[in-house]
Amino acid sequence: MFQPLVEPISFEEFIDWKPENGRYELHKGVIVEMQPTGDHELVRAFLIRELNFEIRKFNLAYSIPSQALVKAVDKKSGYIPDVLVLNLLNLVNEPAWKKSSTVSQAESIPLIVEVVSTNWRDDYFLKFGEYEEMSIPEYWIVDYAAIGGKRFIGNFKQPTISVYVLVEGEYQVTQFRGNERIQSHTFPELNLTAEQVFQAALGEY
Repeated sequence: MFQPLVEPISFEEFIDWKPENGRYELHKGVIVEMQPTGDHELVRAFLIRELNFEIRKFNLAYSIPSQALVKAVDKKSGYIPDVLVLNLLNLVNEPAWKKSSTVSQAESIPLIVEVVSTNWRDDYFLKFGEYEEMSIPEYWIVDYAAIGGKRFIGNFKQPTISVYVLVEGEYQVTQFRGNERIQSHTFPELNLTAEQVFQAALGEY
């Protein structure tokens, strides 16, 4: 059985340690084991299915891996996004892709989606800042249970999808709720409402 290391380590040490099974991330040199809920996984699976449909429909040079790592600019953090859309054409420029399925260039990552769990601050603070610094063009935070802070989803908290798009180096947000159709720069023809995503947590596809 693998035991997570507790002392701060480098990204390279994390890669050497990381077991094949299990979902582990490196947060500022500290290993964190990700243990999502069942509802979280249903939402994640639904989004992957819908985005893969767009990829096939328009024959895009994109792929959604299950365990690829995103190496942050600070070189002490690495994340496994809930949904990571890769630009296949840029993987030849990623030095660590073939050895450790790791990407670090914004050109390789058109879109990242994080589905909010109890550790919602990681998505709204930590990963938000890292992805913005990396210049990831588009970042979604899917808060299907409305557990994020009021400063992010309002005083009358309700399920919300926040779509952040990079504009002049900074994220600008548009939020979607209910039957509002999600607007995506990466998938402009996407015909999906916020409510359809939220219903996935109930197993209603």
